[in-house]
Amino acid sequence: MTEHLVDLAVIGAGPAGLAAALAAAEAGVRVAVVDAGVRPGGQFWRSPAPGAGPFRPATLHHGWHWFTSTDDRLTELAGTGRVLRLAGHHVWSVQAAGDQWAVHCVLGAEPRQHGTSAPVTVHARRLVLATGAYDRQLPFPGWDLPGVITAGGAQALLKGNLVVAGQRVIVAGTGPFLLPVADGLARHGARVAAVIEANSPLGFARFPGAVLGATGKLGEATGYAGRLLRHRVAVHHRHVVLGALGTDRLTGVLVGRLDRNGRVRAGTERQIDCDVLAVGWGFTPQLELPLQLGCATHLDVDKSLVVTVDDDQATSVAGVWAAGEATGVGGADLATVEGRIAGLAAAASLGADAVADGRPLRRRRSSLRGFASAMHQVYPIPDIVLERCSDETLVCRCEEVDAGSIRRAVVDLGATEARTVKLLARPGMGWCQGRVCGFATACLTARHTGRAVAEPDLRAFADRSIATPVPLGRLAAPLADEQPDGDGG
Repeated sequence: MTEHLVDLAVIGAGPAGLAAALAAAEAGVRVAVVDAGVRPGGQFWRSPAPGAGPFRPATLHHGWHWFTSTDDRLTELAGTGRVLRLAGHHVWSVQAAGDQWAVHCVLGAEPRQHGTSAPVTVHARRLVLATGAYDRQLPFPGWDLPGVITAGGAQALLKGNLVVAGQRVIVAGTGPFLLPVADGLARHGARVAAVIEANSPLGFARFPGAVLGATGKLGEATGYAGRLLRHRVAVHHRHVVLGALGTDRLTGVLVGRLDRNGRVRAGTERQIDCDVLAVGWGFTPQLELPLQLGCATHLDVDKSLVVTVDDDQATSVAGVWAAGEATGVGGADLATVEGRIAGLAAAASLGADAVADGRPLRRRRSSLRGFASAMHQVYPIPDIVLERCSDETLVCRCEEVDAGSIRRAVVDLGATEARTVKLLARPGMGWCQGRVCGFATACLTARHTGRAVAEPDLRAFADRSIATPVPLGRLAAPLADEQPDGDGG
């Protein structure tokens, strides 16, 4: 057993986690940055795997410069003993241990490769949870064909391994994230046949105040649009993928145009050939650790389950702060601001003297959060996507549960919420533990019961007592008796 004793443990090394760690460390707090990745940056600034070569964004926007300078500064502080950087550490449990928190980790490049490495426990007086989010997926006919991947998966292959997902790619779903995915693929040699966007950015006209508060977002979107135009990538707004085509692999997609009521216009269906379909319907916050600790949650504008925080990013659990996508999906800029607020607040609670004025940060957070709220309303998931799920459409790939089984659990067996559906039909009980099918199952359950998605529906798939795969021997260890034996490993 390797143990570390610090003042503050920051879980996650994406935009929010890095900002929190730097703010607290520069205020005089000893910080541990715990992250599953072998390199910092999270999903947004995902670094290539060792040996894959360098990856740099198309334009060196302020976020990239901030990331590199922050990473350098944290490395400098690590040399002084102020910062402890723990890469490749998968946090599977966090427990209260007296007046401290015990952060239990297993080592490995990914959860399935822990091997026989000794477990690691970080003991900290305070916590900042910056656990991020992952791709939100919805089922449709043919989505389980080889060649259908998530938009984030296509981006991860490119950034992490410099691998282009396919030769002829369609990027589909909804939200601004589709643009950088298509842009990256096109710049690295893929033929992006089309971007199929279910909504239209013209919807921002309804939120002029939010747009004016985040004008940088407009410039970023304009840059992506210009590069896609140069690559001759057509962006089809108000269109959806109706089905993936093929037998043993993807050969094309069927798309249709939506009318103003969100229905598919008759006669607009057409087929587009492709070998890869990258689909994204936004993101799902990763909440295993906040829920383990009992942090209060609520439904956000985009129907995501998110952690409830106060003006200092503090959760309902004393000594625990949260920042970034876990508190509401809003992008890297918002996550960075929230992380800094959380880091400063945690440092102040520890008695740090040199804590910066947080009022400018709060004003910036308010503007960015307003833009995020507008974005979710401009890019909602069209009702037609789930309406087109036939009984034969697969929903849970791990347990091979189709949409008909979910419907029958509600209509025939009387289930009224997603947890009961999970017990009766087994969606979310397989390898991914509901990370892929959980949101869709919650939405389908709500539709069949004639109501909106509720917080308990999403908790049924987000609440996991073990946050990442862990050897059985680790579960058998007397965790409650583990105590730090010093201030180092």
